Amino acid sequence: MTDNANTLEVISPYSGKVVMTRPYATRSQVGTSIDQATVAYKAWRRTSLADRITLAEKLIGTFEAKRDTLAPEISLQMGRPVRYAQGEVNGLLERSRYVVSIAKEQLADHTCPDKAGFVRFIRKEPLGVVLVIAPWNFPYVVAINAVLPAVLAGNVVIIKHAPQTPLCGERLAECFAEAGFPPGVVQSCVWTHQDCDWAIEHLPINFVNFTGSVATGKVVAQAACHRLVGTGMELGGKDPAYVRSDADLPYTVEQLVDGAMFNSGQSCCSVERIYVHQSVYDEFVNQFVTLVKQYRLGDPSNPATTLGPVVNRVAAERIRQQIKDAVAMGAKVLVPEDPFRQQIQPQVLEESAFVVPQVLVNVNHKMDIMINETFGPVVCIMSVSTDEEAIRLMNDSQYGLTASIWTQDQTAALNLGDQIETGTFFMNRCDYLDPELAWTGTKYSGRGCTLSPFGFDQFIRYKSFHMKLSGN
Repeated sequence: MTDNANTLEVISPYSGKVVMTRPYATRSQVGTSIDQATVAYKAWRRTSLADRITLAEKLIGTFEAKRDTLAPEISLQMGRPVRYAQGEVNGLLERSRYVVSIAKEQLADHTCPDKAGFVRFIRKEPLGVVLVIAPWNFPYVVAINAVLPAVLAGNVVIIKHAPQTPLCGERLAECFAEAGFPPGVVQSCVWTHQDCDWAIEHLPINFVNFTGSVATGKVVAQAACHRLVGTGMELGGKDPAYVRSDADLPYTVEQLVDGAMFNSGQSCCSVERIYVHQSVYDEFVNQFVTLVKQYRLGDPSNPATTLGPVVNRVAAERIRQQIKDAVAMGAKVLVPEDPFRQQIQPQVLEESAFVVPQVLVNVNHKMDIMINETFGPVVCIMSVSTDEEAIRLMNDSQYGLTASIWTQDQTAALNLGDQIETGTFFMNRCDYLDPELAWTGTKYSGRGCTLSPFGFDQFIRYKSFHMKLSGN
């Protein structure tokens, strides 16, 4: 992605060429979008919940009809291999169906126990104009986690999609319109970062849902604090896994390789640190490296490609530098680069957005690669001697999004899970979002919650009705 004062250019991470351009909105146009949303909100909030649900059911049909269009556009914009892009559309449908299925119950009035002479209940009212700042790495499923529950709750939404994936925001708005949602209920806008911060600080936006980096999250929070605007944030992670001595190694290796490398490691909950009990460490590392070597770099539009580029050359350079810094401090890389270089010729590795999938050992927590998010196809593996050592190291992080333990002992896993500082604890699974469970984090991984029955909470305010009947 590049931009000038007036135009956003989306650069393919594979070819390095401009694949689409979009004009940035002027500040006047930003204000007009907010005005349109405010007008739409006045009518939309009075639309019955039943009617909102009916439109949302039509929306799912619209997503289904466009699945063959949505998937390849993901690959075009952010470089995910097309063989996996369809999975995101499946996730979009799964999450949408779940949110719609629970909306009636979760958004209904909460009634209090009967009390003679009184009627008492709590109504769940919408907030107003919700700004959803969506990420490029999972451009549909992360956006819908916020957009659909917000709209079902009676809010109106403006989507500011990541500069790398503006077409995804446009497609979402198109689908809402085609499903019959009134004009202004869901808009997609191309704003500069500066104008976005200005709008949050000065215009009548009532809530901001943001997914992205910690640094940008702090900027958004600072802009929001001027008007005491509420925020929900998911800010990434440095997610750990612990492989106990009793783990099923072939299964564990397969799952953790995928958890570390899927989407070129560009997932907030990708596995970046693995702690392995010393009794199985050598065998685990050998199996892990063998499987990583089987990835195939290349053109994301080629069905044979299993690992695409990272989002841009700047990200690739940062990841490669993080690896070099770790090696300079004593880390050892286990995956040779030459076979992967041959896969992406005539491109030169150092001048592209491709990063060789890499495994590092001899690492420690003094290295940046064990402390700060990598967001690339790189994983570090350490040997540990006890459960206590593993938990201490897993918690030695500023992040807390997900963590996993691999074992056949459910009782031990539950005990250890209680000790881990994380938003989601997995046993024998990783890098997965279950729509029925709360998606949340601790520490720098964010605040608020999406998914699950609690995913509506950040998009509503509670209003109490306390009515004394006449004659009492």
